[in-house]
Amino acid sequence: MSRYRGPKLRIVRRLGDLPGLTQKVCARNFPPGQHGPKNKLTGSQKAKQSQYAVRLKEKQKLRFNYGITERQLLKYIREARRRKGSTGEVLLQLLETRLDNIVFRLGFAPTIAAARQLVSHGHILVNQKKLNIPSYICKLNDVITVCDKSRSIITKSLNQVAFQQVPAFLDLNLEKLSAIVTNSVSRNMVGLQVNELLVVEYYSRKV
Repeated sequence: MSRYRGPKLRIVRRLGDLPGLTQKVCARNFPPGQHGPKNKLTGSQKAKQSQYAVRLKEKQKLRFNYGITERQLLKYIREARRRKGSTGEVLLQLLETRLDNIVFRLGFAPTIAAARQLVSHGHILVNQKKLNIPSYICKLNDVITVCDKSRSIITKSLNQVAFQQVPAFLDLNLEKLSAIVTNSVSRNMVGLQVNELLVVEYYSRKV
């Protein structure tokens, strides 16, 4: 399945806030559909989502927020299962340490899609070497910097993007437009509200 390139607010209305997908704010607080908002029901009349639907929703949050394909997410699940520790937390660590996500979390780009484009076009250096692979998993003590010719692009983005707190596993130097991965990613540093255990359960029969 290819990456989603359709209306982003439609996805936000269905899944909730996805900071990596878009910065737009949706005024409608009900899911998309041609029949508009459903009538409010009470008690036993409330429509109940199936367990599959709940797990699918959590899985889709990861896919759309981080801008990855189904095949990529399945690959990360398998890698997380091979590593020590909680599979769900390891999965989030892998996604959070992707180069495109780190560029986004540093505020160098308004969305992860924009960050992916910066990396693909060669604007980002890792350990003083140009790296154009958005899916690169950054390691401890990796240094992420901006090409000298690209500083004006990043500065403009920093001025336009709403201020967001840089996660604790990154040490940002705004003057040099560089950052160092100083720590491993803990659960409370993840920039997305998601239940990763439900994602692992969703894929339990596929891996």
